[in-house]
Amino acid sequence: MDKRTLLPGLLILFAWLTACSGHQWNNPYVAEDTEKNILYTVFTERPKHLDPVQSYSSNEIQFTAQIYEPPLQYHYLKRPFVLIPATAEEIPVVKYWDVHGNQLPGDAQPDDIAYSVYEISIKAGIHFQPHPAFARDAQGHWLYHDLNRQEMASVRKLADFSQTGTRELVAEDYVYQIKRLAHPKLHSPIYGLMADYITGLREYADVLKQADQNRPEEKTFLDLRDYQLEGVQVVDRYTYRITIKGKYPQFVYWLAMPFFAPIPWEADHFYSQQGLKQKNITLDWYPVGTGPYMLTENDPNSRMVLEKNPNFHDEHYPAEGMPGDEENGLLVDAGKKLPFIDKIIFTREKESIPRWNKFLQGYYDASGIGSDSFDQAVQLVGQGEATVTEAMAEQGIRLETAVAASTYYMGFNMLDPVVGGRNERERESARKLRQAISIAVDYEEFISIFANGRGMPAQSPISPGIAGYREGEEGINPVVYDWVNGEPKRKSIQAAKALLAEAGYPDGIDQRTGAPLILYFDVTARSAEDRSRLDWMRKQFQKLNIQLVVRSTDYNRFQDKIRKGNAQIFEWGWNADYPDAENFLFLLYGPQRKVGNSGENAANYLNAEYDRLFEQMKNMEDGPQRQQIIDRMIEILRFDAPWLWGYHPKDYGLYHAWYQNVKPNRISNNNLKYFKIDTAVRTQKRAEWNEPVIWPVVLILAVLAVSFVPAVNAFRRHESSTAVRAASSDTTG
Repeated sequence: MDKRTLLPGLLILFAWLTACSGHQWNNPYVAEDTEKNILYTVFTERPKHLDPVQSYSSNEIQFTAQIYEPPLQYHYLKRPFVLIPATAEEIPVVKYWDVHGNQLPGDAQPDDIAYSVYEISIKAGIHFQPHPAFARDAQGHWLYHDLNRQEMASVRKLADFSQTGTRELVAEDYVYQIKRLAHPKLHSPIYGLMADYITGLREYADVLKQADQNRPEEKTFLDLRDYQLEGVQVVDRYTYRITIKGKYPQFVYWLAMPFFAPIPWEADHFYSQQGLKQKNITLDWYPVGTGPYMLTENDPNSRMVLEKNPNFHDEHYPAEGMPGDEENGLLVDAGKKLPFIDKIIFTREKESIPRWNKFLQGYYDASGIGSDSFDQAVQLVGQGEATVTEAMAEQGIRLETAVAASTYYMGFNMLDPVVGGRNERERESARKLRQAISIAVDYEEFISIFANGRGMPAQSPISPGIAGYREGEEGINPVVYDWVNGEPKRKSIQAAKALLAEAGYPDGIDQRTGAPLILYFDVTARSAEDRSRLDWMRKQFQKLNIQLVVRSTDYNRFQDKIRKGNAQIFEWGWNADYPDAENFLFLLYGPQRKVGNSGENAANYLNAEYDRLFEQMKNMEDGPQRQQIIDRMIEILRFDAPWLWGYHPKDYGLYHAWYQNVKPNRISNNNLKYFKIDTAVRTQKRAEWNEPVIWPVVLILAVLAVSFVPAVNAFRRHESSTAVRAASSDTTG
């Protein structure tokens, strides 16, 4: 190697490295997407159900709420939450009727009301997303409703169907979906509740079950249009009517949930083909909706993609909001057509550290805040007000907070002989055991350590901001707290140990067997942060000398265990579906038990007085009388302690400067259509934050190259010397 070639070579290498730096080396996305109108976000748990009749988890509704359109929705900006039309022409006005068929006035007493009737008219001109279920040939015949073996063999995913079609949304599509709540092959989590209200739904389930049993084996499609449901009827092309037993004021909120979104019979027929089911081409995997987005890629272990629905009808950004919304830039896009973003890419991230790092690099547009990154992101100023740190502010990152209408709790399976009891003696023992644990598990400490103070210990299932919630001394749980110096104080561990002894486990030893008490805790924990939290939980039980065995699994397996009643103790949470106390209290209503009823009462709690009061309370308007009933229900729950009430979280979210129109909430889930991305700013900031530092690499290469020069020179001298000796030898010869 000639020294004279070394420097030019290094200059060429440096120029090549510099040229390559135009696209960030650490960019996890393809280069051609850099300036496209795409929102980048994450999901942590794979969704199990995307069929709106079965889906009921927060990790699922983040997709389904963008795809399906129930008739109603919540105003994006107004607080308290206000229902507005989605596909409906207007909010339906309920009409009441007595047992003799006479219409009653709007202020009729609940006991006088035999039926409530909701008549819903939808807007004309709304169309479904493009989908092969609607595809026809030139003669109008369905292309894919009766696939033969050869055609089926050529299909592996939905995109393999070359033709798609669409049609207008009609009232029958909403009626069809409500009928599906009673389908014998589907397991809707709200069937039990709705069967108590929708006239004839329970009997309709029996009709469908019989029809399914009598169906020839080769006929895979049960056409629900052939079976009439008494309480749900088509009035005309754009109008349908729902008849409810008695009075249920909260029913109108359900009309804003995906359970009541439209499903076209064509999609049901298409997906019922046995060959497609075997290939996992089902409504649970490939939704069909009229919403602003459609699911175009579904790899729940890695990545899911929503793209703008080309058939989405006219909907516009709200023109009015709350005081402060205009100043905060939330009305800049008033009146503009939705949605603003073309594509949303969800990447599955199980671990918090890579998720956080990619957010700081600009590769995720928003981020939650884990406890390990809280101090880096948030500082408290003034009267405990939270704001971003200087480092975050320099990057243009802003903090958005909102009190969540949510509760996180630890539940006891009341069917378990140890924590629930099988007879009166066992139930009394189990109740005192649950009360003792309720005192021992210090949720004040939990919130401080693992939530960085973002929450408040729960005194009941009802979260703050919901009618029925009590504050101050009258709102504390007297089983767990005393009221001392104007604030709640958790009872001592000695009080918990006394209850434990009364339960038959003095110092954590089972009196009957002499063996230590061992309890089992089912969770979906995976990360290092989760392990720390579980270690903390073990220590809480250890205060009572109880051994807590953690059984960790994935979320789908966890759901199966809860559904079958195979968990002993578990942790879960609930985000309110609608802003009413009934939506929290029904979580412990006996007929809503998971086991046997597939409801949302995961603890399988049963108390006759509580159930009677719930049935009375649920049909009442808010007021002093309803509050009195709620207070008694809460008193029963606190005494029975089927849950450790856990805590109510406060949501903190970080958003980059280019992420606009954000007003967080957990009631309205169809919010992606309102968001906007400034792609030019994002591209610029990504380039600034991820510019590779090349000179150290070049310097190292230069040092290495120079270090080889003596060796190269020595090698050249050796070669020259060898050549001279060889020439001399030849001459001598």
